[in-house]
Amino acid sequence: MDKIKLLKERKEKLFAAGKQVRAEIDALVDKGSFVELSTYSFSESEYYDGTAEGEGVVCGFATIDDCPYYIVAQNAAVLNGGVSKANCDKMIKCLEQAEKNDTPVIYLLSSQGVRVGEGVNVLEGISALLKKARSLTSVAQYLIVNGEVYGQIALLAGICDFTFFIEKKSVLALTSPLVITAAAGQNLPKEKIGGAEALNKTTLPTFVVKDLAEVAVKIKAVNETLNTKVVDCEELNVSLPALNKKCDAKSLLSVFDKNSAIELWAGTAPEVKCYLARIGGIAVAAVIFDNEDGVKLCPVKINKLYTFAWLAGEYNLPYVTFVNTLGVKETPEVANSILIDYACGYINELSWMDVPKISVVYGKAIGLGYTLFAAKSMGYDFTYAFANAKIALFDSAQGAEIELATDGKADMAKLAEKYADENSDPINAAKGGYIDNIIEPAFVRQYLIASLQMQIK
Repeated sequence: MDKIKLLKERKEKLFAAGKQVRAEIDALVDKGSFVELSTYSFSESEYYDGTAEGEGVVCGFATIDDCPYYIVAQNAAVLNGGVSKANCDKMIKCLEQAEKNDTPVIYLLSSQGVRVGEGVNVLEGISALLKKARSLTSVAQYLIVNGEVYGQIALLAGICDFTFFIEKKSVLALTSPLVITAAAGQNLPKEKIGGAEALNKTTLPTFVVKDLAEVAVKIKAVNETLNTKVVDCEELNVSLPALNKKCDAKSLLSVFDKNSAIELWAGTAPEVKCYLARIGGIAVAAVIFDNEDGVKLCPVKINKLYTFAWLAGEYNLPYVTFVNTLGVKETPEVANSILIDYACGYINELSWMDVPKISVVYGKAIGLGYTLFAAKSMGYDFTYAFANAKIALFDSAQGAEIELATDGKADMAKLAEKYADENSDPINAAKGGYIDNIIEPAFVRQYLIASLQMQIK
């Protein structure tokens, strides 16, 4: 028997079954860098009357911009990407290698669900896979929804640090959209169930991209920010006079080093903007509240902040918050929601994360908006306020109405103005030792750089 000939035949058959997924891996990684592992894994499927070449998943390692990554890619051409016990075992084996070598993992998922003929066996496999993925706290995990992803394997999107949705391609759901729409008595397209726009109340779509090439660019930028905490920066003592004239969420981006800001979860709660960025060459996790009148809090916004605070703590990134925030949104829906649970979770994250925490009140810090995002007692190492900031228990009109409600003859407009001037002046908070300095907006970058340099270990 000619073993070389036989090997070539087997290899040809295997690669024919995985031609598309291997092409997708090649589009993501550096040319010629992918090395496949456990290539010749095969499971016989009595239920489906066929062989699952490579267990229906391609695993290995490669580089992106010369940085190493382990790759786990489901092969949709094998039994529709059906998840099996052997499929999970092969992925776990790859994750164990990633953990051993302290190397990030990239998943390319495309699956119609489990191979139902396996019964409880596949559930045990998925359980073991999810547990293993959750235990990888020392390495970054990137997940690409590389088509349709249905069933329990979708839970990986909640475990991974960064999840990519590809425009006009990615759909993610625990239950098949066909089942969901049938149960609801509606005929909705799958994108309306599990597309990026449909998931805008979750923190699942970290990025929405055009193609795998853009995924590679994003991974490169995120990886560099997470792993190189400090880089050289020439513009350390630059003021930003434009901020004295106009200071909003967009203009505050000038505080970051040029081209360093990477926004996460842009499609979810857009009034709360979360960035990985650099300030004076130092990598930070930064929040900017974006609403001219102040952001009112709701469960989706607090959950986004909760997730971001966890990320900052996990990767030891200084946490910078630009505050323009009111209290809780006054609606029955918010009152009867999980907001308090999320707020307490956010407090818990702030309490254990051992990173520098800096707050800049550039607009309003009212009520809970002050407590969560600016209070010294919450653990902020430095708290700064702009000269025209407003810090108070209540917003002006509301505060005047509550304090002077018994005076039926009071001019509420004048009282609101008086309340705003006398009770929300940041000097009052500074007198109590709660504000480290009241600064001109133009100099905020210099203050932040100096504060970060003092705290970076």
